[in-house]
Amino acid sequence: MENIGALAVLLAFCLAVFAIIAAIAGKYGRRPFLIVSAERSVYAIWVLIATASAILVTALIQGDYRLAYVATHSNRAMSGIYKFTAWWGGQEGSLLFWCFLLSTYSAIVVYTNRRKFREMMPIVISIMMATLAFFIGMITFVASPFRVLMIGRGIIDVGDGNGLSPLLQWWTMAIHPPFLYLGYVGFTVPFAFAMASLLTKQPGEAWIHTTRRWAILTWLFQSTGILLGMGWAYTVLGWGGYWGWDPVENASLMPWITATAFLHSVMMQEKKGMMKVWNMVLVSATFLLSILGTTLTRTGLVASVHAFAQSPVKPYFTTFVLTATALVAIAIIRNLPYLKSEVKLESVVSRESSFLFNNVILLASCFAVLWGTLFPVIMEALTGEKETIDAPYYNRVNVPIALFLIFLTGVGPLIAWRKSSLNSLKRSFQIPTILGLAVIAALAASGIHQIAPLISFGLCAFVAASIIGEFWKGSRAIQLKEKLALPRAAFELTWRNTRRYGGYLVHMGIVLMFIGFTGSAFNQHETRNLGLGETLRFGHYDLKLLSVNDGDNGNYQFSHAILDVSKNGEHVGQLEPEVRVYKSSQEQASTIGIRRRLNEDLYVNYSGVLPDNSKAIFQLYIFPLVSCIWIGYWVLLFGTIICLIPGKVRLHYARTEVVGIATTPATVQS
Repeated sequence: MENIGALAVLLAFCLAVFAIIAAIAGKYGRRPFLIVSAERSVYAIWVLIATASAILVTALIQGDYRLAYVATHSNRAMSGIYKFTAWWGGQEGSLLFWCFLLSTYSAIVVYTNRRKFREMMPIVISIMMATLAFFIGMITFVASPFRVLMIGRGIIDVGDGNGLSPLLQWWTMAIHPPFLYLGYVGFTVPFAFAMASLLTKQPGEAWIHTTRRWAILTWLFQSTGILLGMGWAYTVLGWGGYWGWDPVENASLMPWITATAFLHSVMMQEKKGMMKVWNMVLVSATFLLSILGTTLTRTGLVASVHAFAQSPVKPYFTTFVLTATALVAIAIIRNLPYLKSEVKLESVVSRESSFLFNNVILLASCFAVLWGTLFPVIMEALTGEKETIDAPYYNRVNVPIALFLIFLTGVGPLIAWRKSSLNSLKRSFQIPTILGLAVIAALAASGIHQIAPLISFGLCAFVAASIIGEFWKGSRAIQLKEKLALPRAAFELTWRNTRRYGGYLVHMGIVLMFIGFTGSAFNQHETRNLGLGETLRFGHYDLKLLSVNDGDNGNYQFSHAILDVSKNGEHVGQLEPEVRVYKSSQEQASTIGIRRRLNEDLYVNYSGVLPDNSKAIFQLYIFPLVSCIWIGYWVLLFGTIICLIPGKVRLHYARTEVVGIATTPATVQS
């Protein structure tokens, strides 16, 4: 079967190259049959990649240990779900998974747009197939998941494998990489449409509608992937955090930042014909940063718990990133006249300017993260010495940026288009400003004197008040005009303009997440030793060690602790942290004990026992408000889904193509 899988991948590569040539030749040679053949090639590629993927997954689940990939990333003791997730658990399999997702996206794009954007679609196909051909080429010629184990000229079956890393054998890791890949890969679609519109100089803005919806969807996938990764780090790694500015974490964040900026500024192009250069740069940067993130993860350029080891794909990925960046820059520079804005900015105090400031700040944040991520790589290449940039750098740079961004999140909805008068600004900002200052004063009076948290909480109150005010004013107007109950009026308001009010809900989700992030300023941490039957005091909690039990199963050995927890003298439950040592790799992993509440989490990591077995070692944390991060994500998810639902009020776009309809039969001359 491995030969069939390798052959399917090789045929898919050949078809991807053919699709590129056929699409371009069909467009510029005016040969529609070549364009149709390129479209059908896209469907055939999906069938071939799906077949290869099914073969690899079957080998992982059934335990075909003749394949090097199966022997390295699966074993008999793993449960079925983790054997399946081993598909993307290693270098070669993850590249095949990437190809499967991109071929799926490509097939959907071709099918849904086969009768639209006829001038653009050949270029869209060629761009997506060029990207896909590169990744298929990697698993065809460089890192094949179908390589067999051999001694001399004979194929061997090693009987069992090493299995996935223990850190990956967790339920969130079964879905975190797919969502992240759906984001990474999906950003190819808006990039392909944007570049196709640029290269074909499309009139009108109808193509943006398709691009924006794809961008929102993939942005949601990327957001979900990032939050799942944060949840995994929080519950599995045992260090008590959810974000450490790890290079691979940064690699997932950077395209998310530029995509966020694009989703804001693309509205300016739709409504005002402005920021066309911005949008082209942002959508291109999002795609290129996605490829860069994949490069950082797969080439060993950076050291990370998330990254793969050094591999032969490094020079190919580096060349692809540099070449793609150069080609994109040339295309944008050569077509700058086409990207000229139709309307000029009339006032600094306007919603247009707030979008511009928002983009500038987002790009500043992205550059700060990019520089911090690449600086060690650059210095190692220049000096041969390893340099590191720690979390304090990112916090110093990004905390002020984040505070300004949250301020703009509240300001944007309150400022009018074109130009705002002093009276309108006063009416709009009065109540949110008063509430924000009141929150700061109340927190300062309660004993909180740290400047950054005070500002953050005050700004969160300001933004929340502005969003609630927008819903209240709109809902109240509909209630009075149409005699509806207020909840029904709010529903009607949202349905009439899903993009606007869904966006407000997304902003509210971001506010909740910022509250959770700000709570980290008040974290508590201690490492304590505890004997059986002993009790310790940590914060306002009393923890008593009831038992420590050791055990063994087919996959790992474990030591399981049970702690009785009381708060202010009242019993509130038990925590059961566990430490595991996996047999195949002899790697250690932890299961954390967490008592989750809205106001704070009690977090206990069991690290084992002292050498004399007298006491157990526990790392204890209290995380105020951390639950707001996860709640904020669900609000963000709900708001994004609303943005994707067509509203009652539909936007009208200029036609991008004029198609003449013949009124008399055509004559053919021989």
